[in-house]
Amino acid sequence: MTTDTGKLWGIGLGPGDPELVTVKAARIISSADVIAYHCARHGNSIARSVAEPYLRDGQVEERLMYPLTVETTDHPGGYAGAMADFYTESAARLAAHLTAGRDVVVLAEGDPLFFSSYMHMHKRLSDRFAAEIVPGVTSVSAASAALGIPLVEGEETLTVLPGTAEPAELIAHFRSGEALAVMKLGRTFGKVRDALFAAGRLDEAWYVERASTTRQRIAKVTDVDPASVPYFSLIVVPGRRNNPLAPSVAAPDSLSVETTPQPTGHVTVVGLGPGPLTQTTPEVSAALDAATDLVGYTTYLKRVTPRPGQQLHATDNRVEAERAEFALDLASRGARVAVVSSGDPGVFAMATAVVEAAGEEQWHHIPVRVLPGVSAAQAVAAAVGAPLGHDFAILSLSDLLKPWSVIEERIRAAIDADLVFAIYNPASSKRTEQIVRFQELLTELLPAERVLIQGRDVGGSGQQLQLLTREEFDPSSVDMRTLLIVGSSQTRILRRPAGDLAYTPRRYG
Repeated sequence: MTTDTGKLWGIGLGPGDPELVTVKAARIISSADVIAYHCARHGNSIARSVAEPYLRDGQVEERLMYPLTVETTDHPGGYAGAMADFYTESAARLAAHLTAGRDVVVLAEGDPLFFSSYMHMHKRLSDRFAAEIVPGVTSVSAASAALGIPLVEGEETLTVLPGTAEPAELIAHFRSGEALAVMKLGRTFGKVRDALFAAGRLDEAWYVERASTTRQRIAKVTDVDPASVPYFSLIVVPGRRNNPLAPSVAAPDSLSVETTPQPTGHVTVVGLGPGPLTQTTPEVSAALDAATDLVGYTTYLKRVTPRPGQQLHATDNRVEAERAEFALDLASRGARVAVVSSGDPGVFAMATAVVEAAGEEQWHHIPVRVLPGVSAAQAVAAAVGAPLGHDFAILSLSDLLKPWSVIEERIRAAIDADLVFAIYNPASSKRTEQIVRFQELLTELLPAERVLIQGRDVGGSGQQLQLLTREEFDPSSVDMRTLLIVGSSQTRILRRPAGDLAYTPRRYG
């Protein structure tokens, strides 16, 4: 960085009201030698109009005019190439002033590093000249203030998206997010509105146009004409704790009290993953937060932190059918119910029970959705490498719902087909005979060197992983929190200083 040069300032002007320009920003604008601002080819600049009360006579103005906005270009590098050349040329113009010792202010609507063109100047000049950024009030904050609705409260999270994102990406974020803000609307408004509808969030969305200015406008997104939407507008979906447009159905206090019929709720069956919070998907987290009632086995519900007002209904692990009917009954009286499983709800878990119960005529009108989770088999496999890289099967060693003869037949079939297979529910404090018989089967059917992987509490504080052979396997070390993976003839263990790995090649034979 050279000395005796000017200083580059990135000045955040806030959302549009000149009175929301900070005291520091106003002072720097007034004292600068050069005022630079971006504009479209019509020449008008919203940034300059906001800063105008703080400009003084004698300042040099550099109008950085975009070569294009949404139109096509014959530039050999396309839109990206044309814009890159423009930013490089703009930076060179500002560098000439800085080299001559003149301080340069680059005006930015909102905040200079929040979807702003200033960042392109900063990246090209800050390694050569002194640079400082004065933050500004963002349009998201102004929109929230205009609505008078808290965006987030407590542990709610806010997702900010550009309307220029691909529809599939928008839908995914809308489904998994809690509070949402979408910028860069204008021509993208229709696409964003369609994505909100596809994600089931359209009725919760607010539209804020030119927040904080005399032309401010607020409406429900469903009431907005797409043809009327300017670039300087946002869509805001506040968190459900405070958003008056969010679904709000009071949960029943007791299942035994007859109540007046209410709007039909729904049931969502979710999988928390194998243990750590980081392995719970954003989509599942959003469904948990949106629920009025959480239903599940006591141990699994202890992994969930309920928000204020949510009702928890914990039950024993052996009453899956009753739990499913209970959840559907709650939904029939208007509750938004999340049925909680560990791992993936469709793998030896609650999804089957809920779907089966929903087939009864009295529950035909209740919407049921299943959200996948990371299964225990996936978690153990990933922790040791890629043992499920080829064809595999998943079996349960519990004979509570099927006879041992069926279990043994399927184990023999998996081995005969040379499949990798994962074993769920291998043992419990009261069910220890099965794991011994399982070992006897392995001894009878598999060579001593066959790979066997043993994982317990994977991802948790008590994680234990063992890469074994069939001969080394000790059934007494197995409990209900253990998952076993038995390799095929192709499964290999790699002993490495950097950590042992196991894998099954995708090719065979």
